[in-house]
Amino acid sequence: MKLPFAARLLAVAMLTAASAILPLSAAHAQTTEKPKVALVMKSLANEFFLTMEDGAKAYQKAHSADFDLISNGIKNESDTSAQIAIVDQMIVQKVNALVIAPADSKALVTVIKRARDAGIIVVNIDNQLDADVLKSKGISVPFVGPDNRKGARLVGDYLARQLAAGDQVGIIEGVSTTTNAQQRTAGFKEAMEAAQMSIVSTQSGNWEIDKGNAVASAMLNEYPNLKALLAGNDSMALGAVSAVRAEGKAGKVKVVGYDNINAIKPMLQDGRILATADQFAARQAVFGIQTALKMLKGETVEGAANGVIETPVELITKQ
Repeated sequence: MKLPFAARLLAVAMLTAASAILPLSAAHAQTTEKPKVALVMKSLANEFFLTMEDGAKAYQKAHSADFDLISNGIKNESDTSAQIAIVDQMIVQKVNALVIAPADSKALVTVIKRARDAGIIVVNIDNQLDADVLKSKGISVPFVGPDNRKGARLVGDYLARQLAAGDQVGIIEGVSTTTNAQQRTAGFKEAMEAAQMSIVSTQSGNWEIDKGNAVASAMLNEYPNLKALLAGNDSMALGAVSAVRAEGKAGKVKVVGYDNINAIKPMLQDGRILATADQFAARQAVFGIQTALKMLKGETVEGAANGVIETPVELITKQ
């Protein structure tokens, strides 16, 4: 029997109210056929990933009819086990697509294969998964992100123009098992070697402020003639700036970073940080989500044939 129009409206209202008080997983189970996209990031203590999450949420809000978003992150940059657990949870929740910034380029591949085997579309952002490990698992995952080597080379070349051949420099890299850390270090080294700088030390700061500070302090003490510190991200650059100040070398040791987070922008203006690279954090997850949605629809994704969809990266200096 077909209900009168007013009764149908009341029924819809009752169903809506009921779904509002259900747990998240149950509410998702009663949604329509909108795809569920999971965004899994690295440390949410890093401003870069908070900005990434904000950008993704704003995009979903503007396209709420097209997909639902579940966003998650870990507490620190190297907590791979926690990130693996999050991906397993997304598999259980039967998301349709997974957009992930992996904490480790190799360690996350096994759980990503589990997601693929469960029929989940996977898109890799920020830190590229290891190609050899992906191949060993018999899977391919498109990478959507900037050329980290090129971005670091831009920053390094700019720094080199402020130095003299033979000057001593130190590199503070991210987690050494991540592809983006390796690529940024390679870009920094290319720029320094081309300008005939002396790279006296390369050490990991784990992408974190405190560790970056400790590494910078050790380098400044071991190499009193150090002229510059090249940090693989802005969090470590913040730590390096504090170390330079504590050693009484403000203005004497130049610091560069990578990411262009808000916290370093005043430092760019007053010279505490010389330069950084902007890889557009607020848009990076969006690029990945857009790619995942196209793949879910079976659409052709431009650039996906070779497994890499390159996004912009720009040199940022004092304005």
